[in-house]
Amino acid sequence: MTDTATFAGLDPVTLGDALRVAGLDGFDRWQDQIKRTGGCADPIHLTGWVLHKDKTTGETLHHYTTEGEPGGRLRVACGNRRASRCPACAWTYAGDTYHLIRAGLVGDDRRDIPATVRDHPRVFATLTAPSFGPVHNRPDRGACRCGTRHATDDPALGTALDPATYDYAGAVLFNNHAGDLWHRFVNRLRREIAARAGITQRELADTARLSYGKVAEFQKRGAVHFHAVIRIDGPDGPETPPPSWATTALLTDAIRAAAVHSYTSVGVPAAADQPARTFRWGTQLDVRPVKAFGDGSDLTEQAVAAYVAKYATKAAETTGTLDRRIGELADLDRHGVPDHARRLITACKELDPLYPDRRLWAWAHMLGFRGHFSSKSRRYSTTLGSLRQARADYRAAQERQALGLDDHEPDTVLVLADWQYAGHGHTPGESALAATIARDLQLNRETAREALQDNRTTEGEPV
Repeated sequence: MTDTATFAGLDPVTLGDALRVAGLDGFDRWQDQIKRTGGCADPIHLTGWVLHKDKTTGETLHHYTTEGEPGGRLRVACGNRRASRCPACAWTYAGDTYHLIRAGLVGDDRRDIPATVRDHPRVFATLTAPSFGPVHNRPDRGACRCGTRHATDDPALGTALDPATYDYAGAVLFNNHAGDLWHRFVNRLRREIAARAGITQRELADTARLSYGKVAEFQKRGAVHFHAVIRIDGPDGPETPPPSWATTALLTDAIRAAAVHSYTSVGVPAAADQPARTFRWGTQLDVRPVKAFGDGSDLTEQAVAAYVAKYATKAAETTGTLDRRIGELADLDRHGVPDHARRLITACKELDPLYPDRRLWAWAHMLGFRGHFSSKSRRYSTTLGSLRQARADYRAAQERQALGLDDHEPDTVLVLADWQYAGHGHTPGESALAATIARDLQLNRETAREALQDNRTTEGEPV
């Protein structure tokens, strides 16, 4: 059902289309489809059928076809992780990331991660990019170097004080090699841990394992940096206790040493008018222990998981660039890309032929960054695939119950299906209605979460 508020503020074209959609005979079923996608902003359209038959008797247990659906199509969620493209699917991705990171901090019996992982040394580390020139900022004390006290939403923040001298080429080349720099840091970190434990790297592999989960974030200046939960486990992962020498202090010291070691650098050869460069992490390094419940100043497990999940759905578009690949520089004019981001994108275009193996133009919308936006070591915790499969299994069980198939063992039911891609997206009116559905679902989730937190607080449980 819709109400007057649903149509408030819509332009005449969108309003007319929304009224048309709301008046269709199949509108209730369309709403049901969109609710099942979570209010997806760009659903995939499918046509086809599915047939459930008893393997023994050949009896048809259930038959579904899209012929009776609105427009003859079934709409399923797009699954895009970017909040700028689909807030609803990004919310699901952020939730999965939250549970992945949190499972590596507090444990998860359903996925064989014991709660004793809380006793392992673990820290939350942030590794930043070096400087490529002074930018407008908000220092803790005083005004920006330009003499202005910038507001928090000032678009000048992060832009170059002097664009003529800012190293835009260095900035995009650093982004492009940031993934390589991370791998060098992790390799060096293992050496630093072994050195502090007084053992060899071979002995370290037999007694302890380094685990991590990380996410990339773009600063306002367009430089990428990494937030990571880093943990020391026993040799077989979170199921085994770390050795007695493994402490949070040792891990913190090892991280600081690895971040500044000469080995933790990436060299980029000279090319045409570009000098040879050596990239290292910036001087701003933050390493803090992760506490179970916190003391008002330390990071809690929930806060860290929420922080990582927040940035898992964002990318370079937070700097003003596009959230999709760029066809030509003229696209920047059509989309109103601001000057600082435009200069970084232009640098990608100009450097691309000089470093053909780095594919800088293909990743210009990411300001050169081509690594995994979020990643983890193999034994940090569960996987996004496992979380998605658990959700799919739950929905499949619900569907079996709704179809009356619970009385049949799964291996006695033959499932035949034929699906065809039939397009994607919404009309303008459908898009407005889907956004309303997504907001309602989000409000219901937030209300349920607040009620759960209030209940836990009343019962004296940690939230």
